[in-house]
Amino acid sequence: MRKSDIRESRAHSPLPRCWQSRGPGDSRRAIKNGKSLVLALATSLVAAPAAAVPGGTLGTLEKGWYACEAPGDALGPAGDRMPEADFKVVSASSYRAGGTRGTYLLTGDRVVMTSGPFEGRKFHRQSRGFLREIDGSGAPGSIRCILGTRNNRTAD
Repeated sequence: MRKSDIRESRAHSPLPRCWQSRGPGDSRRAIKNGKSLVLALATSLVAAPAAAVPGGTLGTLEKGWYACEAPGDALGPAGDRMPEADFKVVSASSYRAGGTRGTYLLTGDRVVMTSGPFEGRKFHRQSRGFLREIDGSGAPGSIRCILGTRNNRTAD
């Protein structure tokens, strides 16, 4: 008897599984592969900078109290305090002024108060903790707001 004769006399084996069929362990492999895919996507999103916004990268201001002032003159104090313009950054993109909460958007070095008591107010961030207000024409204004630190804090 030849080998081909033996093969013909045996019962046919089941068809090989195709990609849609479920077999033992398939669901575990799918879950494992799904977890890997989710992990890979999450990692790629975290690593990518948020630069898709016109105007620069999204950011947040340093938390704390920003004291605002207009420039003084050579014969008097260096700045004239403007307590009505002060505000406090309380969380990622929220501020509080006059007991009311609002939100801001920081893109690149531009800050825009998007809601709350100072809605529409714009600043140029010159450095960490130093903001210069932008006037209606888009030019730097005279008002500056400085983040309070241990040695320059005003009463809250």
